[in-house]
Amino acid sequence: MLDKSPRPAAVNVPNDLAAHWMPFTANRAFKKQPRLLAGSKDMHYFTVDGRKIIDAAAGMWCCNAGHGRTQISEAIAKQAQAMDYAPPFQFGIPQSFELASRIADLAPEGLDNVFFCNSGSEAADTALKIALAYHQISGQGSRIRLIGRERGYHGVGFGGTSVGGIVGNRKLFGSLLTGVDHLPATYDREKQAFTKGEPEYGAHFADELERLVNLHGANTIAAVIVEPMAGSTGVLPPPKGYLKRLREITEKHGILLIFDEVITGYGRLGFAFAAERYGVTPDMITFAKGITNGAAPMGGVIVRGNIHDAFMNGPEHVVELAHGYTYSAHPLACAAGLATLDIYREEKLFERANKLEPKFADAVMSLRDQPNVVDIRTVGLTAGIDLAPIADGPGKRGFAALNSAFHDNDLMLRIAGDSLCLTPPLIVSEDQIGEIVDKVGKIIRAVA
Repeated sequence: MLDKSPRPAAVNVPNDLAAHWMPFTANRAFKKQPRLLAGSKDMHYFTVDGRKIIDAAAGMWCCNAGHGRTQISEAIAKQAQAMDYAPPFQFGIPQSFELASRIADLAPEGLDNVFFCNSGSEAADTALKIALAYHQISGQGSRIRLIGRERGYHGVGFGGTSVGGIVGNRKLFGSLLTGVDHLPATYDREKQAFTKGEPEYGAHFADELERLVNLHGANTIAAVIVEPMAGSTGVLPPPKGYLKRLREITEKHGILLIFDEVITGYGRLGFAFAAERYGVTPDMITFAKGITNGAAPMGGVIVRGNIHDAFMNGPEHVVELAHGYTYSAHPLACAAGLATLDIYREEKLFERANKLEPKFADAVMSLRDQPNVVDIRTVGLTAGIDLAPIADGPGKRGFAALNSAFHDNDLMLRIAGDSLCLTPPLIVSEDQIGEIVDKVGKIIRAVA
């Protein structure tokens, strides 16, 4: 029976924030001083009180083409009118096949097949499951170990949390998956501080994989998963030669290499994928965020053709991979993805990011003499600025900067502890880069 009782009128600003348990948020602090958004367009958000906030975070690493792109919203609306949902198990839609083909065309040669999901977290877990299943069907069922990296982030599923290496994301959840080990982080401030692009020092960190092979045996290791650039931990570009060395070692021992490109995919480092920037072809690439410009949830895994083909055996009526999601290749997300790829191509945004990189790096590095700045790292249109922690509370200075940015300086940025992360949309102008850096300087001084 339909409920026809009167409904309260909608309001722009809720008068009760208690019910919503917010993700990755200091809930009590937020609800005392909310950061509420009401709209967005191009390089800006608009607050509920009408202020214009410049977006130095691309939403959350995802709005690479800026906000309010009518080409995307119109594609979503048109698709919703034609077909709102279609089951992805045993049925398909033309748009998902077109989108998969276009994604594969952007990927390195040999990565030919795309498995869709709905987020970066699901993409990481999907890639790990594909790796384990591949070794099983290839007669190497002893390969069950997974290797991540310290300070790595691969989402919040059980698999991604297990291979992730950010302690705050792990400590509440027990032992997680067994059979997981970690490579060391690639960062050494003493030898890499204030580096533009990839640091000269640190390729040898990849050699730690040989130690793990000697410890566990190569025939027990299924896959290594790393972010080409570790983003969520505060922007750690890979040392020169590191990823190539990691590829050499994994190939030597028959271990699959997975690049988590949820952040780096779709232009963040000036290329469709970081794999192209670094001239390294992994066995799988995970993606999300930029594929739909943040307009609809979507993620996926791009897989080498030989891995995909290994599953295509046995009776044709039998499901080859018992994995997937209700909303895999959702029609609205596919429409958003196709429109987003059109924008990237038509506006040459990957190339634009590549050309802007040196100017962005120079601008951000101008902050190195500000108070409490202990390191700055830049790569692509991404920067991490480390601030010295307050003695009685690591993370307090970063949190104060977040609030100062939003409430006092009309700027959105991201924080990772006491690191400030700048990741503007790829449409950012040189003048807007200057505006962002100027505001960040004021914020750093405000929290000194």
